[in-house]
Amino acid sequence: MDETFLISYRKLLLRSPKLTSFEMEILSGQQLVNKNRNSVSADDVLKDKDIIAFYFSAHWCPPCRMFTPVLADFYEETKDKSLPLEIIFVSSDRSEDALFDYMSEAHGDWLAVPFGSPMVEQLKKKFNVQGIPMLIITKKDGTIVSTNGRSDVENKGANAFKDWSN
Repeated sequence: MDETFLISYRKLLLRSPKLTSFEMEILSGQQLVNKNRNSVSADDVLKDKDIIAFYFSAHWCPPCRMFTPVLADFYEETKDKSLPLEIIFVSSDRSEDALFDYMSEAHGDWLAVPFGSPMVEQLKKKFNVQGIPMLIITKKDGTIVSTNGRSDVENKGANAFKDWSN
């Protein structure tokens, strides 16, 4: 995909305010990876989470590299408060090494969809990702809570969680 296109003006057109259970099952039985390249069961990680944030980003993207530390601080704050939130990184990086370099350098301790997994394109299509960085917030049942999680995090910090969980 063209870099200019990805970081250009983005639109998010959602045809439905709620994903069907089938669509959320995209994560069921799947493996995610941590920054140490270890696989983790998505089912195990997400079972006690009420809010799931999908972070669409890439190492080569300057706006992403500016937002990622803000998101990492937000993530730490939610963990310190024991809030039931998980972030899943959906990478637009060009290589597996770039994905893991980015996770090691700047990310919080969240998980990622493995490089090259069909889930990457499925999630981009599902949320109509037209540019990055983009943070989509859902409840665990698939209800889309915010299509502008980036702004929520930048403006409200951990207080955004209250809005998302209501």
